Amino acid sequence: MTPPRTQQIPVVVLAGFLGSGKTTLLNHLLRNRAGTRIGVIVNDFGSIEIDAMTVAGQVGSTVSLGNGCLCCAVDASELDTYLETLTRPSARLDLIVIEASGLAEPQELVRMLLASEKPHILYGGLVEVVDAAEFDGVRERHPEIDRHLGVADLVVLNKTDRVGEAEQERLRRTVAELSGPAAVISAVHGRIDPELLFDPALRPDGEEKTRQLTFEDLLREEEGDGDHGAHLHAAYESIEFTSDVPLDPRRFIAFLDSRPEGLYRIKGFADFGAGDRDNRYALHAVGRFLRFVPQPWARGEQRLTQLVMIGAGIDAEALRAGLTACRAEPGESPEPERTTADGFDTPDAERAMWGVLRYVQQEPEPEDVREEAAAEA
Repeated sequence: MTPPRTQQIPVVVLAGFLGSGKTTLLNHLLRNRAGTRIGVIVNDFGSIEIDAMTVAGQVGSTVSLGNGCLCCAVDASELDTYLETLTRPSARLDLIVIEASGLAEPQELVRMLLASEKPHILYGGLVEVVDAAEFDGVRERHPEIDRHLGVADLVVLNKTDRVGEAEQERLRRTVAELSGPAAVISAVHGRIDPELLFDPALRPDGEEKTRQLTFEDLLREEEGDGDHGAHLHAAYESIEFTSDVPLDPRRFIAFLDSRPEGLYRIKGFADFGAGDRDNRYALHAVGRFLRFVPQPWARGEQRLTQLVMIGAGIDAEALRAGLTACRAEPGESPEPERTTADGFDTPDAERAMWGVLRYVQQEPEPEDVREEAAAEA
């Protein structure tokens, strides 16, 4: 079950110190994007844009920010300028990745994204890449890595083939302590399952009448049936939950506010019954970030809550039990309804929805998209 495409494009920040394997991970995503159109902002530190050259030709839209650090921008307006290029309807992108400089402050990039005035973007999480073999040395030279890990939504413990099992376990414990509720997964050569970060596009490239040969196409024959991408899903769990009983909005928000460590993404739809009989609520949660988008129920559509949870080291049964406890009791509305002179009114039920509505942001109007497209014509 995959939520339908919306007008908002997730923006993922890919961070990590020099040599941690960010570009290798990014190239892996581009090779295994399964029809997903990815735009890349490469934030190189220095005048020679090595990283930009590495990913050149692998993606539909690339913006390189050379000779400077993106996180040094005074406000979000400069970042918005680059995002403007990648969110034009003509680009038809499904995801944007910002590969931060190894010397960047990732929390500032996240701050700028969350403060962005661009209505067509959605925060997709901060992925911090850690070199398992060099972690202790990097931490000694750059103690700020502790702060970086503390704001990460997903930590990739990379190059684990260069350390023994006991050392890897020690590193995992240390990184988990520093990163708090973030999911921590191990990787070799930056190979993680792309579905950790994005859903396969519902509009595959094959539907396009003409397109350039992609890097993914070129590598498919080269990699053949090897095990480069095999068993990547073993690093995390995907848990589904479906209920035909509406959720109590207060209990569900309490569940989300206390979601356990290692739970990286939640996606799907929630039915709040009498809290809002007209809409279901599309849910997008990544790390600490949470967003609801109300969507009208289709005529005759079965009213269900359908959620997918993705994480590492999570207790599947405990999560299902927690969600089951969020269901309204049989015959229960969030609060009792009452009839007024104007008809059916549910002020108490609406009040129960306030916690949900805190996480609703106004979506761009369709005419805004049409105007933007017309301006480009």
